[in-house]
Amino acid sequence: MTQVRIGVQIAPQHASYQQIRDTVVELEQLGVDVLFNWDHFYPLSGEPDGLHFEGWTMLAAWAEQTTRVEFGCLVTCNSYRNADLLADMARTVDHISAHDDGTGRLIFGIGSGWFERDYDEYGYEFGTPGTRLDALAEAMPRIEARWSKLNPAPTRDIPVLIGGGGEKKTLRIVAQHADIWHSFSDLETLNRKKRILAEHCEAVGRDVSEITLSSAFGNAAPTEVGDALVEAGVRLFTIGISGPDYTQDLGKIKAALAWRDSL
Repeated sequence: MTQVRIGVQIAPQHASYQQIRDTVVELEQLGVDVLFNWDHFYPLSGEPDGLHFEGWTMLAAWAEQTTRVEFGCLVTCNSYRNADLLADMARTVDHISAHDDGTGRLIFGIGSGWFERDYDEYGYEFGTPGTRLDALAEAMPRIEARWSKLNPAPTRDIPVLIGGGGEKKTLRIVAQHADIWHSFSDLETLNRKKRILAEHCEAVGRDVSEITLSSAFGNAAPTEVGDALVEAGVRLFTIGISGPDYTQDLGKIKAALAWRDSL
């Protein structure tokens, strides 16, 4: 069976950067496989104007701080940056994170965006879900083309993770460009959307098995839902944690790691 990996999304909200940095150290030492943050400008829960930090500058720090884990945004908002600039940022973080063998550890997570306050406060046009998805579809070839032109090139074919479940547009973009699909869905919905993704893959001439499925445990314990999700093809499981106290979910993370190691 393909290796199951455990990710943790450290929400960069309601905590000092020292707390975030210490949490990154602890999670890497525990054996977590992937660390994520997110790409927002304000908290998504709790006090709306609480402590919050920007995601991509944080990823550059994580690239220097860590030595083993893969990492990235879950997910980058395509709307916030010029596509070619974003490709260059990702390439640079990829190099910063390189192992001794020269291979970087960045996972390039991206989506079309949804949090209206980010757009309004920072002066971006919010548009509609359809226009934002169209913009993502236009950006992905530009990002891939820029990676092919940069000197130095990325250290590897940077894995692309696309998040979202829209059946007509999002899953087609996944079929065309993603190495990992983060579904944001429950088991029943995942199984239905898998079939739709396979249809999109067939249409663009791609084998759906090339795309790793990514999901979450939700509020359930890993042992309650993990086996069924593995049976459905999920190979990357992510647990979300938030400030002010990142340690409150360490028990669930340790249980997930133990479950992973038991497979």
